[in-house]
Amino acid sequence: MGGGIPPLPRAASALRLPGPPGGCRAATLTVRPPRASRGGGGVVKVTASTRYALNLPRATASLPARPPSHPAPSCGMDKLSAPYWTYLLCALGLFIYQSLDAIDGKQARRTNSCSPLGELFDHGCDSLSTVFMAVGASVAVRLGTHPDWLFFCSFIGMFMFYCAHWQTYVSGVLRFGKVDVTEIQVALVIVFILSTLGGATMWDYTIPILEIKLKIFPVLGVVGGAIFSCSNYFNVILHGGVGKNGSTIAGTSVLSPGLHIGIIIILAIMIYKKSATNVFEKHPCLYTLMFGCVFAKVSQKLVIAHMTKSELYLQDTVFFGPGLLFLDQYFNNFIDEYVVLWIAMVISSFDMMMYFSALCLQISRHLHLNIFKTSCHEAPEQVHKHID
Repeated sequence: MGGGIPPLPRAASALRLPGPPGGCRAATLTVRPPRASRGGGGVVKVTASTRYALNLPRATASLPARPPSHPAPSCGMDKLSAPYWTYLLCALGLFIYQSLDAIDGKQARRTNSCSPLGELFDHGCDSLSTVFMAVGASVAVRLGTHPDWLFFCSFIGMFMFYCAHWQTYVSGVLRFGKVDVTEIQVALVIVFILSTLGGATMWDYTIPILEIKLKIFPVLGVVGGAIFSCSNYFNVILHGGVGKNGSTIAGTSVLSPGLHIGIIIILAIMIYKKSATNVFEKHPCLYTLMFGCVFAKVSQKLVIAHMTKSELYLQDTVFFGPGLLFLDQYFNNFIDEYVVLWIAMVISSFDMMMYFSALCLQISRHLHLNIFKTSCHEAPEQVHKHID
């Protein structure tokens, strides 16, 4: 070998190392190859004097050979924060939307354009905005670090909106409480402004004495508001309706509208908890928007049932999207869940838009109304003033 290091034996390789100062004897590092077993791995043992010779830290006295572990799945919202200007645009857009939503009735009376089509547009836009407000607020406070809280805050808004129109379908009157949708929208505007000024990471700040994160306060506000509002809604629903024998305005059971929102919530929870690929944690926005499209159509059908005093039927094509995800899980993810989620999103959004479009066109043709135009006729109260 010409002065080189002789080859080591195959079964066990021994390497003579110089000893540390102070008269200690030299150490021998013995390396045994791992045995060919199904689950075992080799272990390298290093003595104290060997650590000195190799300049190894004390923590490496026993180095188990193990495969790299995969990190636990995390929610997609906790990886990155949106730019600050997006929160500012959300605050500005929500404030403009809330203001226009509050004065549209006055504008309709001024232009003599009050019609069922206006009510349909109003509640239809509200059903969609509820979904987007929930997603935007969850991103603003970085709820992605807590997937269960994220799921709750995303779907509780849809549930409360549906319950508001559910009690209207039962009692025939749309009631507003002292703390209602306007106050919630103003609170969300404040949250967006705070995230703009301090960044979304400010909600991860831990309060020293309480040892809780700042983001828990918006969550507690949502929980308290949900308990207060839902108690008022179900107090009206369970006390009977204005129909015959305490039924709804359509003469049906006061509990019948609960089947639709119940199916949506149950499917959302089952798919979230039973997903093998953690589809909600990885794609929370897409998941919420897909179910939001289903919720928007079902809510609009409830509004139509109230306007026409008709029965609310359970069968609907909008359930095909969540049904695909459910069947894919039933057959052990025969197709990638992310692909199925996109297919469900396309089906649900297309079905919702087709229903909205057909509904608006049917009402406008029957009542001879223009959808995006207002007539120049004066309001009845203005006509009476001119006659006098």
